[in-house]
Amino acid sequence: MSKQSVTDLLTKGGSDNAFRVKYDNLFAKDKFVELANSEGFDFTVDELNQVLRENGDIFESNGNPPKKGIWIKD
Repeated sequence: MSKQSVTDLLTKGGSDNAFRVKYDNLFAKDKFVELANSEGFDFTVDELNQVLRENGDIFESNGNPPKKGIWIKD
């Protein structure tokens, strides 16, 4: 489990819209982490929270369709 895995997921979501949409539609952090872990990422809710806090981001989705502002754009 690692914060690097969180960063890898957020970077992939920043460049891949189809990938990102699956996560934008999840409103519970535990479900977000569960999906990420099932797709080969390895981190906990605590590690997700740490990375979001370090990046100054919040988890909540906004808009319709829902979108998260957590994605890292290259």
